[in-house]
Amino acid sequence: MNDRIDVRISKEQKELIKLASELRGFKSLSEFIVFCVNAEAKRIIKENDNVLKTIDDKRIFLDALLNPPVPNDKLREAQLKYLKFNKANGVSD
Repeated sequence: MNDRIDVRISKEQKELIKLASELRGFKSLSEFIVFCVNAEAKRIIKENDNVLKTIDDKRIFLDALLNPPVPNDKLREAQLKYLKFNKANGVSD
């Protein structure tokens, strides 16, 4: 079963998309739109799926996991505030 998406666009947008569709040789405007939206969705997901893009990013991340820095005063203070907030609001650990 196919789902349907209804989209309202201006006449100018439709003409632009129609021209691009014809230039690429698509059989219909709908086929072109589905192709483009699908390709862009995959590109966005792939781009955002790869958080640690470089070897250096991976090295820094792994180093932070294996050798975490000692908590500084601000982090300890934030933890105390967090624990006090939870206690005051009846949140258990």
